[in-house]
Amino acid sequence: MESEQQGALVFPALPAGLVQEIFADASRDGGLGMGFALAQAKALLTEQRPSVFYLQLASDAQTFGMPYGPGLASFGLHPSAMVIVRTADMMEFLWAVEEVISCSAVAAVVADIRGTPKLLNFTASRRLSLRASAHHVSLFLLRYGASAQSSASHLRWRVLPHRSGRNPYDIRAPGAPRWRLKLEKGRVAGQRNEWFLEWTDNGLAVFTSPSAGSHAPRAPAPLSGFVPALLGDGFSQAG
Repeated sequence: MESEQQGALVFPALPAGLVQEIFADASRDGGLGMGFALAQAKALLTEQRPSVFYLQLASDAQTFGMPYGPGLASFGLHPSAMVIVRTADMMEFLWAVEEVISCSAVAAVVADIRGTPKLLNFTASRRLSLRASAHHVSLFLLRYGASAQSSASHLRWRVLPHRSGRNPYDIRAPGAPRWRLKLEKGRVAGQRNEWFLEWTDNGLAVFTSPSAGSHAPRAPAPLSGFVPALLGDGFSQAG
């Protein structure tokens, strides 16, 4: 993995207190937006602000599911750092987001929003933006499908799927998660509007081209001598 990351740049650390909209083209790509948001949220955790809040409607939790604790832990975000909130309706949802932003122990808030709720208008987004800036808490609004509406967000991203990085142990298996990002609103250091990111042990790394570090699977070289039979679980047996 280290050799593949040579020449990679670190994704610029964005200041706390920003409101970022992260759009995926469809609900099936929701993991892309959540992964990008949580990767940033993890970098914002401190001893003084040890918590990340994830909010969604209760009906969406039943339909689309919730974050998976062991999966979060495998990427360095301990499940104990995340608080999951499910609300009955959008009015309660927006109220909860504002209240959580005001908490001094919170580093970031991830608000998972399906569709285009009428209550989430420019006025509501302006309230959230002012609250986030005042309390230095980053707010990530996960959105899906529909074209972006007018909002007071500081940044708006379009996140797209991308082939994973190379697996150092099995070239035929998926490797580190990767994202293709388009910046549709706002500015980030470097004056770029398109990014190719990969998750690493040290955070998000930037690659200058979609093919950087990608390797086509190659057929394994044949083994010499006797090849033992394989057990069902992949272990070999002799005799």
